[in-house]
Amino acid sequence: MFLKFRTEGYNGYSLQWSPFFENKLAVATSANYGLVGNGRLYVLGVGVGPNGVAVERVFDTQDGLFDIAWSEANENQLVTASGDGSLKLWDTTLSDFPIQNWHEHQREVFSAEWNLITKDMFVTGSWDHTIKIWKPEMPRSINTWTEHTHCVYSTAWSPYNPTVIASASGDQTVKIWDLKSPRSVQTIHAHTNEVLSVDWNKYQDNTIVTGSVDHTVKVWDLRRPDREVICLPGHEYAVRRVKCSPHQGNVVASASYDMSVRLWDMAAPVPMIELHDAHTEFVLGVDFNLYVEGQIATCAWDENVHIMTLPSLMRR
Repeated sequence: MFLKFRTEGYNGYSLQWSPFFENKLAVATSANYGLVGNGRLYVLGVGVGPNGVAVERVFDTQDGLFDIAWSEANENQLVTASGDGSLKLWDTTLSDFPIQNWHEHQREVFSAEWNLITKDMFVTGSWDHTIKIWKPEMPRSINTWTEHTHCVYSTAWSPYNPTVIASASGDQTVKIWDLKSPRSVQTIHAHTNEVLSVDWNKYQDNTIVTGSVDHTVKVWDLRRPDREVICLPGHEYAVRRVKCSPHQGNVVASASYDMSVRLWDMAAPVPMIELHDAHTEFVLGVDFNLYVEGQIATCAWDENVHIMTLPSLMRR
């Protein structure tokens, strides 16, 4: 299966499958490549309508949208991260206006992720070098960390420990944080250039994956952080996003400025198992469908969302 949807006039930055519905996909986009202008949030129904993808809701914002996170507690709500430093909480069953608005970050917010275990809070990372924790019912953030010395590009909750977070920064490090601690609990000097993305392995609680401007994807064991477990070269430009499969502990997806998405099997003799190069601009978003094994979605600056089911991702 291969489906396409055009985000006409808007460049794709991030997307996420719903944690509640197998056919619902949210896409965060920005006009003019996110440099200046509006943003648009699409909520898409997959497998719907004559073209296989139908728009369920559209929300417009005054500034570009860089990331998105579905609520883990309310099936109709999701939060967006904006170029103006603001965060907005939307309800797909209500009006065209956000039901909550926060504005503490001083620069672009590049990352948002909902807590997978407690389901009652989310984390954000910003170009203002800070990481903040929020609860949807609270008017202000409940925690702020300020150790990174460069932009925070990516933040991810541990799927095992509800108080632990990983962050990736332009200062070339990944830091591990615990809500119980005022400072980071671990720092990994992960790459020789900016680290743009981090994600947790869903099957191994001490394993994280990183992607960097140095073109590589790296796998780390937090118990032995001095060097990576595996380095996956192959991308020709920066790796913008990495995602670990929810179905197979050894499978990782990476999206890159080389206009490709690559699927890796860390246990295979030849790790790269799939190359998707149908996009014609930087690829910034990739996500696995939690409910449909083998199905991924991607978005890029070419104003296209691709949805595909890949046989190589089926459990072998």
